Amino acid sequence: MVKSLHLRKMVDEIDRQFPLPPAIREAFLSVDREAFVPSGFRHMAYTLDALPMMEQQWISSPLTVAKMTRHLELDGVDSVLEIGCGSGYQAAILSRIVRRVFTIERIEPLLREARERFRTLGMSNIFTRYADGMRGWKEFAPYERILFSATADAIPDLLFDQLAEGGILLAPVNTKEGLQILTRYYKRNGRISTETIESCCFVPVLPGTKR
Repeated sequence: MVKSLHLRKMVDEIDRQFPLPPAIREAFLSVDREAFVPSGFRHMAYTLDALPMMEQQWISSPLTVAKMTRHLELDGVDSVLEIGCGSGYQAAILSRIVRRVFTIERIEPLLREARERFRTLGMSNIFTRYADGMRGWKEFAPYERILFSATADAIPDLLFDQLAEGGILLAPVNTKEGLQILTRYYKRNGRISTETIESCCFVPVLPGTKR
C-alpha cells in the first residue's frame, strides 16, 4: 500500500511537469520502479532523479523515461527496438503500451539483471539480446519505432534500414558544440527527415560488447 502510494505520487509529479496521455500514465502506474533500482538506492526509487547502477551506468529519471515514451508517438504501434536496455525500466514501460519490445544491451551483467526483473514481473513481451546495439536486430526488422537510451554521435544507416516506412527513430545526439539534443527522425517514402526536440543528458553509446 505504501509502495503504491509512493508510485502514484511519483506519477502525479511527472504529470505536473510533463502531461501524460492516459495510456502512458497507466503504464507508469503498472510498473514498480523500485524493482529496477539498485538496493542501495531504493529509498530514492520514487524521486525524479537519475540513479547510478553497476558498470558506471545510470537508470534514467522517470521524467526522462516519460518524455522519451511520449515523443515516440506510440498510438497503434506494434513493435519497438530499444538500443541500450540498461536497468530495463524503459523497456518495461514500453511493454505496457506496445505488443512487442526488443531491447539490446552491450554489457552482459546489466542484461542478466534486466532479464531477471522481466521474468520476475511476468513481462513476457520483452525480447532481449546481448549485442552491439549500433548493429540493431535485423532478424525482427522492420520496427515501427527505434529508441536510443544512450547518446550517439551519429545514427548508422543500417538502423534506418531496420526502421519501418512511416516509422520514427528517437535518439539523444551529440552536436559539434558539445551538447546532447533529443532528436526525432521520420522515415517517409524512404527518406529520413529530422526534428530537434530539446537538450538532454544520457550516457554515450559505445561500440562492441562487454562481459
